[in-house]
Amino acid sequence: MFKAEKLAEVKEGFAKYDEKVKKGLEKRPEMRKTFVTGSGEAVERLYTPADVENVDYMSELGFPGQYPFTRGVQETMYRGRFWTMRMYAGFSTAEESNKRYKYLIEQGSMGLSVAFDLPTQIGYDSDHELSEGEVGKVGVAIDSLADMEILFGGIDLGKVSTSMTINGPASVLLAMYIVVAEKQGVSAEKLRGTIQNDILKEYIARGTYIFPPTPSMRLITNIFEYCSKEVPQWNTISISGYHIREAGSTAAQEVGFTLADGIAYVDAAVKAGLDVDTFAPRLSFFFNAHNDLLEEVAKYRAARRLWAKIMKERFGAKSAKSMALKFHTQTGGSTLTAQQPENNIVRVAIQTLAAVMGGTQSLHTNSKDEALALPTEASVMVALRTQQIVAEESGVTNTVDPLAGSYYIEAKTKDIEDKAMEFIKKIDELGGAPAAIEKGYIQEEIMDAAYDYQMDIERGDRVIVGMNKYIIKEDAPKDLLKVDPAVGQMQTDKINALKAKRDNAAVAEKLAALKAACSTDANLMPYIVDAVRAYGTLGEICGVMREVFGEYKQSIKL
Repeated sequence: MFKAEKLAEVKEGFAKYDEKVKKGLEKRPEMRKTFVTGSGEAVERLYTPADVENVDYMSELGFPGQYPFTRGVQETMYRGRFWTMRMYAGFSTAEESNKRYKYLIEQGSMGLSVAFDLPTQIGYDSDHELSEGEVGKVGVAIDSLADMEILFGGIDLGKVSTSMTINGPASVLLAMYIVVAEKQGVSAEKLRGTIQNDILKEYIARGTYIFPPTPSMRLITNIFEYCSKEVPQWNTISISGYHIREAGSTAAQEVGFTLADGIAYVDAAVKAGLDVDTFAPRLSFFFNAHNDLLEEVAKYRAARRLWAKIMKERFGAKSAKSMALKFHTQTGGSTLTAQQPENNIVRVAIQTLAAVMGGTQSLHTNSKDEALALPTEASVMVALRTQQIVAEESGVTNTVDPLAGSYYIEAKTKDIEDKAMEFIKKIDELGGAPAAIEKGYIQEEIMDAAYDYQMDIERGDRVIVGMNKYIIKEDAPKDLLKVDPAVGQMQTDKINALKAKRDNAAVAEKLAALKAACSTDANLMPYIVDAVRAYGTLGEICGVMREVFGEYKQSIKL
């Protein structure tokens, strides 16, 4: 990037500068502190052209919208259109969540992002004994197509983009969405959105799995194949580093483990007979945004470059769309504090800037009160306005990849890429992501990083404003959103009413067909859509698959 003779001058000049600074530090021991990133990586006092002398502009950076996509996946990025501003919402009943969605759309949200309650996430109906006390608490309860019809009532699915955070039963919730659109008169080919559908990270970091890895991977590849033909604009998976980071990983681990999962999904699809350029353009990723703004920007750039190389060199992808890593970002839930919750507004603003300057395609901003409870309408409004202010007032959207060329950013981008690749190589040696998960390697790496981070906080080496420094006496929080415990009984009553009026013989027929198909190599999506259309419940459909596939049990010893 720099002429050799000029680079020699820089190195000579830096040596003199460094010697002078070190002499000064001998007289000021308080200034000898080691500075680190949010991930605990050492940060040098100064970065110069010498730190990026091995970075070739055309092969390592290039131009936005072109391989290796370091500088972004679109040529003009936000000069053409802003990222999709999503707000993650869902609580209590479908009726209550529908009101929140309409409110968000009125306030300028460009896309919906659905949070499901815990029973829905693990494939149980609200009237199941294991659902007691959890219905509607961390998201909306969806038991059948009838609930999904209410959830999106009055919302034209042909005009919105919807993201659904669902994994184990992703095939069923996607089928419900497709049938709701069908009933609205919107064809499946017009639907836009994303299902998370990332079961590997559930085994790693989150725990809302249902089936063992083999049938789970089958369902995922079935969705890839089905959507490539029937729902071509739908992103069939959101390969998630978000929850890996929430569990305590470093930035490099987030990239390495997430892309390793991505490799496993591509491998599974190719082995199932799918052409890589048929399904790869609809793969998407989901990353976290933490407080270290510069490290986070470098992380997103490194992830794009590394994925492009993996798809081109490892999988032989020919289409540029197959190599372009598109990603959604959510600000870091684990960075929010219950103490002085107003401080979280500032944290989220910093994280928003990181995601935008890192080139995200869509963004959800957390609300200030989410460390305490589900967010209120007022706090959601502030979170959405944070995105809008960054988009409309900050100026960071005026030029593409605004921090490119910074010696620090380029050095850190390369550093994260290299460290992430080392994790991927180790996972390859263990037999791939599923095998590495079974052996506990990924989980142990994350736990070690999480422990180190927490110890830094406990010792005071890492400052969390309002929690371990600048502490004040606070009153108990007020006006928090609480879910009515009667929601569980309300949902049970709805299920009973549905079963009393639907054609139960038709439901039994569709469930039997699905069960039979589970024992074959058939694509299961058409059978699931048929069962959903007949108003089979989530629990009934997942129950049939549980009978054939069994349930996953964690067996590793960490």
